Amino acid sequence: MPRAIWSGSISFGLLNVPVKLYSAVSKKSVSFRELRADDGSRIRHKRVAEADGEEVSYDDIVKGYELSPDQYVVLTREELEELDPKRTRAIEIQDFVDLDEIDPIYFNHPYYLGPDKGAEKPYALLAKAMGDSRKVAVARFVLRNKEHLAAIRPIGDVLTMATMRFADEVVSPEEIEDVVDADGEKPKKRELEMARSLIESLTSEFDPSSYRDEYREELLALIERKARGEEVVASVSEEPQPTKAPDLMAALEESLAAVKGEDLAEGAEGDGEGKRRAPAKSKSKSKSSSGANAKSKSGSRAKSRSKSSSGAKSRSSSSKGTKSRSRSRAKAGK
Repeated sequence: MPRAIWSGSISFGLLNVPVKLYSAVSKKSVSFRELRADDGSRIRHKRVAEADGEEVSYDDIVKGYELSPDQYVVLTREELEELDPKRTRAIEIQDFVDLDEIDPIYFNHPYYLGPDKGAEKPYALLAKAMGDSRKVAVARFVLRNKEHLAAIRPIGDVLTMATMRFADEVVSPEEIEDVVDADGEKPKKRELEMARSLIESLTSEFDPSSYRDEYREELLALIERKARGEEVVASVSEEPQPTKAPDLMAALEESLAAVKGEDLAEGAEGDGEGKRRAPAKSKSKSKSSSGANAKSKSGSRAKSRSKSSSGAKSRSSSSKGTKSRSRSRAKAGK
């Protein structure tokens, strides 16, 4: 059972609701230790000074802000403590806004807020009032000597809180070069219609349980096989090839047909294409397990090689790969 990592109160107007803070996520990752290759001896890292290579104890370490190479402004612990944000136990609500007004790029880490002892009634009142108004509270609070911006919203009868990034921490798309080429070729009306149809065909209700960390699962399976002494043969993975501009319409048409489970008719009119190629049915299946997924990928690669050797164009192979992936996603969505 998760433990509370912080306690305080939600404060707005003259209302103060004592709450406890719980982390809403439990990160799953595979960690490794650094070992010496020849004998497996554990590697230890030490803090050493560049000047003489001597190890430095934690008590002798101060923090410095680098102004220029090898030029620092040193700040002591006492000086940093004086600048710490005011240590209050209040989550101070600043505004109430619509959730749609907050771009997800601002959200950081999610938490649950639970009522502290004796605060069940005002907690339930706040959760119900916010749920009825469909508003999100934007608040400030201090956690681990750092001031945070946060968004509070109810999920059912429980209040959740996500820490947020401040505006100057988010990079604007305008600051990134070559994100979108304003002078580039604009999509054609027919291509846009096909792309929208493909998106609509792949649209489903979001089910978070249908998405898994396949890399972590395969990595743990690899570790288990090696622990049992099995010989592991590295497989060659194929990188997806970008769709070329002339192939865009064909790729859209074949992807849409694959999702609908249809074959494209030979000789149908296309956008600058001659006869449309009838896509072969995909062998890929829903990702029910990492083993099944690997088999599906292997089958698709073998199929692509077979088509290439019989003289099919690389463009058709790429389109079929897109079709296979589209059908797999559609099945997974169902």
